[in-house]
Formats: sequence, C-alpha cells, structure tokens
Amino acid sequence: MHFGSILPRSFYARPTVKVARDLLGKVLVHGTAAGRIVETEAYLGLGDRAAHSARGLTGRTRVIFGPPGHAYVYLIYGMYECLNLVAEPKGAAGCVLLRALEPLAGLDQMRARRPAARSLEALANGPGKLTLAMGITRTHNGTDVTRGGLVVREPVHAEPFRIEITTRIGIRESTELELRFALAGNRFVSR
Repeated sequence: MHFGSILPRSFYARPTVKVARDLLGKVLVHGTAAGRIVETEAYLGLGDRAAHSARGLTGRTRVIFGPPGHAYVYLIYGMYECLNLVAEPKGAAGCVLLRALEPLAGLDQMRARRPAARSLEALANGPGKLTLAMGITRTHNGTDVTRGGLVVREPVHAEPFRIEITTRIGIRESTELELRFALAGNRFVSR
C-alpha cells in the first residue's frame, strides 16, 4: 500500500490543538503496519493539569519539552502503552495522544498482536489497543517520527470529513477542556 510524504518537523512545531486536529486523516506507519488516524487528544503542557508535563521538566517529560516531531510513549495502568506525538517548538510542552486508528495495512500482523480483537474495528480503537496492534512500545519513546520506521504520512487520497470535538476521556483533571478530536461518525473511533 502506498502513502504520501512523511509529515515534516514543521507540521509538529505548531500549537498542539492545531496539530491534534490536523493529524486526523493522516496515516501512522510502523514497519509494514499502517492505520488512518481517526481520533486524537491534545495535552497542553504546564497549564493543563491532565498533561504529564504540567509539573514541568522531569526525566519522564524531557521528550515532551524537546524538539517537535518525536514520539512520547508511556505506560498507563501498569499495562498499556500510549503513543503521543510532541508538538510545539522546543522548550514548550505539548503533545497529542493518538487514540484510535482505522487499520489500512499489515492487518495479519495487527491481528496476531491483538488476538482478543473480535473485529476490524476493535483492532486499534483505543490508545492501548493502537500501540499493541502497531507494535509500538516504550522502546520507541523519543523516536523521531519525521524519518525512520515509525512515521506519520499524508494519505494518497484525502477524503473529506467532519471533526467531532468533545472533552477528553479517561482523565481526572482538566476534564472540562474540549480537546478530543475525532472523525465524526467513523466506526473505528474508541467507545
């Protein structure tokens, strides 16, 4: 399957909310597996109490404060890894959680990694499912997603879509912020 060009660093060196919205419809590629990004959440940094970077620069958050266009991968609930893409210029914190994908390539590989998934829609319809299906782990933390084996690409044929905006899910703080973006009506969005 062919995809368009890899998103350049300048794509990520913008306000986090713009990056989160603009990632919708793009294609996440890791090796031979690929999926269309259908759901994202923006995490805004120091003023966002739900963001890991809210308390400032630490060993864990160093990637978020670094150059844009890098992967921030962390463990949640002691069992699921989540993939974020760093936005904002270097020194400013902001990242975008990839919440769900529409699988496009490497389906046999994804199914082997997610044997519990009972349908195509269930392969990557949540942040932990997404990383499992795509073979993304904490070893990818800090990876430059503007080159190499883990990248985001333009789709060859961009389809028009409407964006649904809601509050983020699965957090306890800053719950009132409408920073979750999804392709309206898409069956691959998390539930």
